[in-house]
Amino acid sequence: MSIQISDFGKLSGEVIKEYALKNAHGVEVKISNYGATITTIKVPNSKGVIENIACGFDTLDGYFGKDYVENAPYFGGTIGRYCSQIKDAKFSLNGKEYQLADNCGPNNLHGGALGFDKKIWTAESFENSNGSGVKMKLKSKDLEEGFPGDVAIEVTFTLTDDNALNIDYVAKPDQDTPLSLTNHTYFNLNAFHSNVECHKAQVNANEKLECDDTGAATGKTINVEGAADDMRSPKKIGDAHKGMGDGFENFYILDNEKADFIEAAKITCPDSGRSLTVSTTEPCMLLYTGKYTSDTIKRENGEQYGKYRGFCCETHRYPNGPNIENSPKSITKAGETFKSTTQFKFNW
Repeated sequence: MSIQISDFGKLSGEVIKEYALKNAHGVEVKISNYGATITTIKVPNSKGVIENIACGFDTLDGYFGKDYVENAPYFGGTIGRYCSQIKDAKFSLNGKEYQLADNCGPNNLHGGALGFDKKIWTAESFENSNGSGVKMKLKSKDLEEGFPGDVAIEVTFTLTDDNALNIDYVAKPDQDTPLSLTNHTYFNLNAFHSNVECHKAQVNANEKLECDDTGAATGKTINVEGAADDMRSPKKIGDAHKGMGDGFENFYILDNEKADFIEAAKITCPDSGRSLTVSTTEPCMLLYTGKYTSDTIKRENGEQYGKYRGFCCETHRYPNGPNIENSPKSITKAGETFKSTTQFKFNW
């Protein structure tokens, strides 16, 4: 195991760092303390060729490019204070209504105009018996982006020698507040030699959340049995797209009332031999195949991103949870500790 720290760019006079974690099998994960953002993931294919499989950039400037900013795909970022959409950019809590930024039509998306993915985090690298990693810390102030309470957040990324990237989230608020944190990495297990329609996906969920025409969850559930987006058995993503008439933006409900660490999904690429297994303690997972991602976005080396060029497995609480009755753990109480773990495990 090894860790290398390098300068990634400058923002507001502060030097942004990138932490490169590498294990004995050639797996490498790079994480910037701007947005606690995964910028690169390198994994061997079945022939031993090590290639990048994550959308991102090699310098901080890439995240401020015109095409990227206008499209706002959130490549690799840590999302908070509440990920996905909150209906009408408002919610009521303890008898008080809180107004948020309407940065996605009439709704609030991914924590607002300046969510956690756009903050400079403090970072500390480490090595232990579990692997090598970096712990990112952030303080979110009361009424930042409209959310109540001061919150102390820690996100720990650990790369293990059995080729797993563990992401552990801990947050402590001093007031009741909505909290739902996730990582927004886009994967392409064929290292961008093709789009992801050649991949096969399995999602261990019987139901998905219904969304309204603005993209906000209504709280109602839809049984997927027999539908084009029933992914309980491995199915080629391209075939599902044809059956659906569109790309994935599905909030699958995981059978996980006790917040156990369970396997949520497995994605495989027959062309490269790579696979990704996603396990989590969360109640929900968004499978998204980048249907809104702009084809104008490229890495500095020309690596092509765009529509269907990457998929996300975003594990989190229910979208629009603060406005959905009995949404599991969407509100973290004052003095309680928010805890969440998601694992991305690679194979080839």
